[in-house]
Amino acid sequence: MSEIRSNAQSTATRRSAPAGGPRVSVRLPARLSTIDAETDPFTGKSFFRTCEESSANLSRGGVFVATRDTIPPGRRVLVELEMPGGRSVQTVGRVAWVRVAPDPNADSPAGTPPDEPGLGIQFLGGPRDDLQVVEQFVSRRVERRDERGHEGQEASPG
Repeated sequence: MSEIRSNAQSTATRRSAPAGGPRVSVRLPARLSTIDAETDPFTGKSFFRTCEESSANLSRGGVFVATRDTIPPGRRVLVELEMPGGRSVQTVGRVAWVRVAPDPNADSPAGTPPDEPGLGIQFLGGPRDDLQVVEQFVSRRVERRDERGHEGQEASPG
């Protein structure tokens, strides 16, 4: 895990990227399960939450999962991502922030789509092989994105 964090930090420093390194837009099937039990206020019974959603973006340090299901910030979750090629990876994460669905009756500027509701999850750890799969996937996507950007710049008249 320390290798992944140090690589992500050095990449973030070089590219002025957000915490966790550069993000790539990607829709992957994602399952979230709370790790700590909650108590039902009506029955007093303990329960765990599980939801099946999809990612909207991914970095070495975390994932944004598009969902209307809110899990309070600070809660630990098991994140299972289905990577391209069928490989499933698991990480333990912490809900860093929540974006709730906009009020459908609220006015928004013309032509401005509302931000997608969901959860920003910071990765805390997981099996080394799984974390390396995430890191390699993100690195390949960033390299391709950078290559396309440089090709476009070279093709432009200077």
